[in-house]
Amino acid sequence: MDANGYPSVPLGELVDPARGITYGIVQPGQHDEAGVPIVRVTDVRDGRIHGATPLRVAPEIEKKHSRTRLRGGELLLTLVGTVGETAVVPNGFAGWNTARAVGVVPVREEFGARWVAWALQTASARKLIKDRLNTTVQATLNLRDVAELPISLPDRSTRNAISAILGALDDKIDLNRRMNATLEELARTLFRSWFVDFDPVKAKAEGRQPEGMDAATAALFPSRFVDSELGRIPEGWGVSDVYAIAAVDYGAPYASSRFSATPNGFPLIRIRDLKSQSADVWTDETHPREVRVTPGDCIVGMDGEFRATLWVGQESVLNQRLCRFRPLRPSDATFVRLAIEPALAYVERTEVATTVIHLGKSDIDEFRLVVPDATVRDRFGALAAHWTERELVCAAESRTLAALRDLLLPKLISGELRVPDAEKLVEAAL
Repeated sequence: MDANGYPSVPLGELVDPARGITYGIVQPGQHDEAGVPIVRVTDVRDGRIHGATPLRVAPEIEKKHSRTRLRGGELLLTLVGTVGETAVVPNGFAGWNTARAVGVVPVREEFGARWVAWALQTASARKLIKDRLNTTVQATLNLRDVAELPISLPDRSTRNAISAILGALDDKIDLNRRMNATLEELARTLFRSWFVDFDPVKAKAEGRQPEGMDAATAALFPSRFVDSELGRIPEGWGVSDVYAIAAVDYGAPYASSRFSATPNGFPLIRIRDLKSQSADVWTDETHPREVRVTPGDCIVGMDGEFRATLWVGQESVLNQRLCRFRPLRPSDATFVRLAIEPALAYVERTEVATTVIHLGKSDIDEFRLVVPDATVRDRFGALAAHWTERELVCAAESRTLAALRDLLLPKLISGELRVPDAEKLVEAAL
């Protein structure tokens, strides 16, 4: 029982005894496009599963690990490398499996996987996890230690009240995330129609009015195609390198000895932070080649998978494994970010490396892009700017709500803060 009167129960006593706590596939083998998707340790971040590009395991390998085949509702806990990240499995991931570095914790329904996830996010739980790590080769948490982790367990009515408070904050954050995904898709759909499929030009070439477009916007597009080094493109548009529309700023190498897990200096963005949109280390080093990133910038990771990311997190600096594509004209911000994606995908497909593929300056120098007339880009930029502004507002609100959640969570879980007082704070925030 903790100091505030809430009992603590070993995590192992809260799980389905028929399944127990276990970890996933030790040797998944090569990617099998027709195989079963698995959750890897890098996919579990910020309380969610980022499974857009999963590793797929051959069915004959996966069937030997049916115990960790996901049904939906389980708690995932990372066990190797980045230890202690949690996520509750959405129903849409039913049928997936997990990698060795991810533990599957089938919390019984009466206790709730979400409750256990919150309990494991407290500072006291994270310290316990850190103290029990085996760091001989790589930070690893054993299943036996997972089962012994103490979980604060007030009575069910209190848990339900606390869950309602924390859940309201998490749900609003998730709603903002889904709203931003919708806004991003709007921009991508319009970009694809105008600058990849050339729908307005095709319509005018066939004597039709471009669908869903006013006359003034339609007048900005030509009605003919011409040949180019990239194939048929609209008349009057050009093909150029990326430097015709953007500058590229490369991040700086910061000393890891000066990293801090708490605010001390400036947040430092690393490749792993692009998914969560939140830097998890700070640096007090002032680097002469500093690249300071602000919300709305386009960031690209230079190792592994290359993606053009709209940064919606807080103002931060870039490390040396990332770069920023900075539009020469502010109105081209979204156009630049979406226009470089095919070039990045081409490098990713054709790069040959023994370990991790790398995007270098020489690769960027060779980018060839279709560049429309400035008036067309301006019209697209005006539409996209509205969506981007809304994305940034949603992201800023989510950061505020997450900070409130992180403040309330340990106090509620421990009993230091009672439900009525927390409810007032959340009502004011929402």
